Amino acid sequence: MSASAFSEQGMATVLSDLTDEVRRLYREDEIPWVVGYSGGKDSTATLQLVWKALEGIPAGDRTKPVHVISTDTLVENPVVAAWVSRSLDVMAQTADDLDLPIKPHRLTPKVEDSFWVNLIGRGYPAPRPKFRWCTERLKIKPSNTFIRDVVRSSGEAILVLGIRKAESSSRHATMDKHASGRVRDRLSPNGSLPNSLVYSPIEDWTDDDVWVYLMQQKNPWGYENKDLLTMYQGATEDGECPLVVDTSTPSCGDSRFGCWTCTLVDQDKSMSAMIQNDEEKEWMLPLLEIRNALDVRDSEGKRNDYDLRDFRRMNGRIQLFHSSAADEGSEQRESLIHGPYKQSAREDWLRRVLEAQVQVRGSGPEEVSEIQLISIDELIEIRRLWVTEKHEFEDRLPVIYEGVTGEPFPGPNLDEHVPLGREEVELLREICDGDDLHFEMVRELLDVERRHRSKVRRAGLFDSIEKTISRAFYEDADDAVAYALEKREKLAIEERSEIVSPIETFIRESEPIQSGGK
Repeated sequence: MSASAFSEQGMATVLSDLTDEVRRLYREDEIPWVVGYSGGKDSTATLQLVWKALEGIPAGDRTKPVHVISTDTLVENPVVAAWVSRSLDVMAQTADDLDLPIKPHRLTPKVEDSFWVNLIGRGYPAPRPKFRWCTERLKIKPSNTFIRDVVRSSGEAILVLGIRKAESSSRHATMDKHASGRVRDRLSPNGSLPNSLVYSPIEDWTDDDVWVYLMQQKNPWGYENKDLLTMYQGATEDGECPLVVDTSTPSCGDSRFGCWTCTLVDQDKSMSAMIQNDEEKEWMLPLLEIRNALDVRDSEGKRNDYDLRDFRRMNGRIQLFHSSAADEGSEQRESLIHGPYKQSAREDWLRRVLEAQVQVRGSGPEEVSEIQLISIDELIEIRRLWVTEKHEFEDRLPVIYEGVTGEPFPGPNLDEHVPLGREEVELLREICDGDDLHFEMVRELLDVERRHRSKVRRAGLFDSIEKTISRAFYEDADDAVAYALEKREKLAIEERSEIVSPIETFIRESEPIQSGGK
């Protein structure tokens, strides 16, 4: 167990020294600061230190901005998201009243990078450790984009983060490594963002140090730290979702306050505990059910959602995974690496999310009466992906939306993007008589022809037709595996021939000389 940072000198002395340090670093240059704020205990403590230090600096010396950034993935735990949103509003008003150069910013991913656009729209399977597509899109990109904009306008930036060595051994090692490369006192280089330095004022504090500080020091922007403690006590484990600026920073998967859709952990203990410990949080049950449905595992705890996913990769190719059986001497197996969610699965996920949204709005408290589990902008982008990129011009999204909400879909008309209407598509499906691959191929070929119809030069038409037909080349998944194995064997034979043939030629050419030499 780590020793308290307050044990030798006492908390008052440590806080006084830190306050002086913050003021000194702030006044040393004109480099703007960017403070990471998640609403959790560590980032709150860090921002409090900075805030109180700035209050003690004469107004004339507060010459550079302190940007407070909070990244909302749009699938954050709703309780925490509401807490952070209100906190940022109060923070902005209080900073303005006190004439402090503190500027809060709520960052969100671009629509095309959002969780539901990628999962429901593109069909990305729910994130897992070996395919963690969410962290980069939802957290790293929004934060880094903001920081790069600051660097672009000011030349440099100093990131003030609530990271602590006591969080984990890997975090401790990483912070020590960066500290060894410091070019200025207490400012470490940022390995992923050029022209930016990192300042971590509470790096030596323990969990208990953070809570003691928060409980004994009043929140300077008018928020109640005791309410923060109550929110933490609503779950079984400690932790928070940090500001993520690179892949070395832990994502929210192992933390307490993260995305309610997170499937990087076995179970969402925080949401489960909130629901169990507080009857007023039972409105979150539909969210927990969706999260658990996304996290499909077999009896051995392995992800098993293959019946929901295409046996082809996103580009239509077949890829095999070579695995050995558990028992020694058992036959080795070749299995498919499955691709995106099928159309039926994506439509089902959309229906579930919309149903959960309607249910929460109807049964939850007033503060979630307008909650958006999925936004209209996301729905519009999902619809575009389905119709224009996946050639699903039966255009099912408006039908699903109206069926769940009872309201017409407010998006634009896409009739000009489709070669057939819904009734004609259903007729085509009947003609294909259950052969989904045949149906998808014909549907895509019709779309390919439509897109090239108005072109003066129909360049690329035959390539598009060939790609479409090759995607539907198989009878089913077993046929695809057999074809991939046959193709692999042919390639292996060709490679062996290329290696062996020159040697055999040399031997054949050498034999007459050796046997007939004088």
